[in-house]
Amino acid sequence: MPRVLLFTGKGGVGKTTCAAATALACASRGQRTLVLSTDPAHSLADAVDRPLGPEPRQLAPNLDAMEVDLYYSMRKYWGNMRELVRAVLRFQGADAIAAEELAALPGMGEGSALLWLDEFVRSGDYDVIVLDAAPTGETLTLLTLPQVTQWWLQKAFPLQKTAIKTVGFAVRKTTGIPLDRGYEELDKLFGKLGDVQEILQDPEVTSARLVMNPERMVIQEAKRAYTYLQLYGYGVDAAIVNRVIPADDAGGVMAKYVEAQAGYLDEIERSFAPLPTLQVPHLGEEVFGLELLAQIAEGLYADRDPAAVYHSEPSYKVENVGESYTVSLRVPGAAPGDVEAEQFGDDLVVQIANQRRNVTLPAFLAYYHLTEARVEDGWLQARFEPEA
Repeated sequence: MPRVLLFTGKGGVGKTTCAAATALACASRGQRTLVLSTDPAHSLADAVDRPLGPEPRQLAPNLDAMEVDLYYSMRKYWGNMRELVRAVLRFQGADAIAAEELAALPGMGEGSALLWLDEFVRSGDYDVIVLDAAPTGETLTLLTLPQVTQWWLQKAFPLQKTAIKTVGFAVRKTTGIPLDRGYEELDKLFGKLGDVQEILQDPEVTSARLVMNPERMVIQEAKRAYTYLQLYGYGVDAAIVNRVIPADDAGGVMAKYVEAQAGYLDEIERSFAPLPTLQVPHLGEEVFGLELLAQIAEGLYADRDPAAVYHSEPSYKVENVGESYTVSLRVPGAAPGDVEAEQFGDDLVVQIANQRRNVTLPAFLAYYHLTEARVEDGWLQARFEPEA
């Protein structure tokens, strides 16, 4: 199983630079490495200063790179679904160009990125896969897609699939709309997304690395991202602070900035502990091309293995306390008033701000009910008592 490293952060902090530098460092150690951009607004080609396409291209020995292209991926993975949507739109009177554009349904971009990841993991061609993900909000959408599809598969899809099997062939024959084929393809793709979720949630395989700058607004967003990633069960193994100006190099107007920077660096160390904090010195120039990326990699990792797991801890656990059970979820940085939890059937529904997760409870807790949910030391602790 290859090592998967996912880089995310607020737009403009330099996550693409850090992802590309990490991939280059892995390749220089002899590890067959792919750096894969899943950001719709790609900048990986600019960072490596080479043209890239929708399939892997070699940049250097042991190093390939690729930018996910939605329409190329639709033809590769979503052929029947694409034809289904196009046929429905044409049936309703849309012209061919409009039907082609509108055939890209919400979620297809994120789904395509995950399907590419599934393919590369299964191929055995790479030792390390580095994901240059979108800014934080879009990355959360990407990472929650497998959970959403799993819920749909379990709760809604069985009924719809039965109905489609009954009428789908007749609809295709009478209207030309490939309803049955589209749903068959969707069923297979949903299964693959479930496999990807297992890969992404295995802390020995996949680690997210949060990239930030030593600035107040950026740090606050990184804190929220850390909380949400842990809520959804994704391991984070490092916080990366990019563009740190060395104190010795600061003078004049930069002296005040460096003074504030020192305070922010201390805050990052405290806020993200026990994660290791890795600093990337500012090079004093725009970073693009493999030569400058190698300098970034040296400053970031020095003699450390960039593909190592720097930190790992469980984000979910179930403990027996007398006759009751406590289900604990890691929610670092969340204040007690930020978290809501309720039992809904065999799920524990947890919401923090605008992020919600349905946690499937162990089967035996069907005979227990939620009596208390509180946040303590970065953990949501939900207490379940036996039914009276």
